[in-house]
Amino acid sequence: MEGFHPSFGSLTEPNGHAAGNGRSRHTGSVTPIQGSYPDAIGGEVLSIALIGPDMQRRAAVYSSLSVNQSSGIREFTSYPPRHDDIAKMLEQHYDAVVVDLDSDPEYALELVENLCGQGVATVMVYSAQASPEMLVRCMRAGAREFLTMPLEQGAVAEALVRASARRTTVRSSKKTSGKLMVFMGAKGGAGVTTLACNFAVSLAQTTASDGQNTLLIDLDLPLGDAALNLGIVAEYSTVNALEAVERLDASFLSSLLVKHSSGVSVLAAPGRFPQFQPSYESINKLVTVARESFDNIVVDVGSRLDLTETALYREASTIYLVTQAGIPELRNSNRLISQFFSAGGPKLEVVLNRYDTRMMGVTEEHITKALTRPAQWRIPNDYASVRKMQINATPLALSDSPVARLVRQMARAAAGQDAEPEKKKGFSLFG
Repeated sequence: MEGFHPSFGSLTEPNGHAAGNGRSRHTGSVTPIQGSYPDAIGGEVLSIALIGPDMQRRAAVYSSLSVNQSSGIREFTSYPPRHDDIAKMLEQHYDAVVVDLDSDPEYALELVENLCGQGVATVMVYSAQASPEMLVRCMRAGAREFLTMPLEQGAVAEALVRASARRTTVRSSKKTSGKLMVFMGAKGGAGVTTLACNFAVSLAQTTASDGQNTLLIDLDLPLGDAALNLGIVAEYSTVNALEAVERLDASFLSSLLVKHSSGVSVLAAPGRFPQFQPSYESINKLVTVARESFDNIVVDVGSRLDLTETALYREASTIYLVTQAGIPELRNSNRLISQFFSAGGPKLEVVLNRYDTRMMGVTEEHITKALTRPAQWRIPNDYASVRKMQINATPLALSDSPVARLVRQMARAAAGQDAEPEKKKGFSLFG
């Protein structure tokens, strides 16, 4: 049985606490719990999802796993209710998934098969029974490790070493990198964060059916407010990633993220004013790791111009220059386009925000002349909807407003999809 390892042994801890680990244990249902900050113990740690409805067995497995690494383990107190959605979520965020086989063997085997079908995470099962028939069924479902309880510490350690080696192999075999899209403003207050957040939400929902994942990075340091716009609270931030660049990898990055209900993952700006100036090298590393882990990366840089020498501009598939039809904004846009985009480089798309022909004071001809090109997107002025979003922390992209429809068009275009067909008006005797 090449690649499949049945393991036998006898280590248990009746109290269910992590040996050598003073941290509290985090449990939850089918939603991953934000766990402890990753430790630099012997380099990278694995991110592990431990799924076990039986608390006593799960506690024993947790204890055995935590002997080998002090962080990166998330517990799930029940089997996922639906395999398709949850299996994809687990596969995107964990290097290894450890599943209780005994609580419901048939359901657990279906879950294992779904997880293994994604082909990235190492799937392990644990059981108090080790019948030859069950070993064969687990192997056919795709599990790579069969851990027999009571667990033997050496066998668990070897299983984790093999999972770590497989993670390295899988990463090195990846031939594609995620699509990088950067939102920048011609002037402070142009609406960059509002558009970046809603674009990321739309993109996450647009591409979810294709199995793609989306990350929003707030690099509008030090005062970015993407998390505020989305109504989420982040324990860790972009600064945590950039300060620990020497150990920044997919597992570490995953531990810093917050998942919004729309499906987009968020690396937020810090809640407090940080005394920190990131280097170009740290930003480049963050971009590299993000593109290895996500299919779509949306970055909000605000109106910062100091990042034009980083990978954000060299490797971006599209840079969205957010501006308005006012004289200062158009003047800044002209200078930015002339300085950074006149000689080729990343694809530039100009976004005219708060666009209202009745109140602009300048003609379309003057706008095009100032921009040296036509604007690709015109986001209508809808102050009431934007204000409501800011108060309720509910993305506009989840509504059916004119702004939401335009942002969805932008996201569909970025995903290579056709525009949404216009809704047909219903027949009415009264017009």
